[in-house]
Amino acid sequence: MKPLVLYGAGKIAEVLLFFFRTNSQREVIACTTEKDFLPNGTWSDLPTVPFESLLKTHPPEKYDLFVALGYQDQNRLRSQICNKARAMGYTLPTYIHPASGVPGDFEYGDNCFIMNNVIIHPKVRIGNNVFIWSGAMVGHHSFIDDNCWLTSCCNISGSVLVGKNTFLAVNSTVGNSVRIGERCFIGANALVTKCTGENEVYLMESNRPHRLSAEQFLRMSKFSDI
Repeated sequence: MKPLVLYGAGKIAEVLLFFFRTNSQREVIACTTEKDFLPNGTWSDLPTVPFESLLKTHPPEKYDLFVALGYQDQNRLRSQICNKARAMGYTLPTYIHPASGVPGDFEYGDNCFIMNNVIIHPKVRIGNNVFIWSGAMVGHHSFIDDNCWLTSCCNISGSVLVGKNTFLAVNSTVGNSVRIGERCFIGANALVTKCTGENEVYLMESNRPHRLSAEQFLRMSKFSDI
């Protein structure tokens, strides 16, 4: 198992570095980004290396690379860096937390991140560069295509196909046998029960504040008596 270089120096990279350090056998030995975005000297106690010179300092024959970016530009930025790294010859390993609850027949690509406490049924497949946050559920016989992001507690029913570069927010739900097109944005608490096109947005309107103040509501509901 080769040492690992982490691409990224933001909040998502901090989260992934925590998991690599505490719940994996991978040794993360450096941080890299393009030099214009690279912290000076060190980041999270790691030496920083410009991505432009990574082939010389940390060649793919001796090091693996994990692209630890968020869902900027509908996951396109992370996908673009993955493509660059593959073309440079780097292996992009997948991280699966030991407490992820992944079944033995789970199929996945490279540069995927599966956090702890997910619920993934048998006969589920995911493509490359798919991130699944804790609490997410993926039902049986579903396929999540490349470069998707499933946030905490989103729910994908059985036999669902999620197209490339799609984002599913907290508590969003996709019904059984639904096809989600590429580059869709499924917002928090949104419910999708019919197949979508590509590049579509589904949002759940935020609740309006109640006419009563919090103190009035608590008195009238006798919530404090419970």
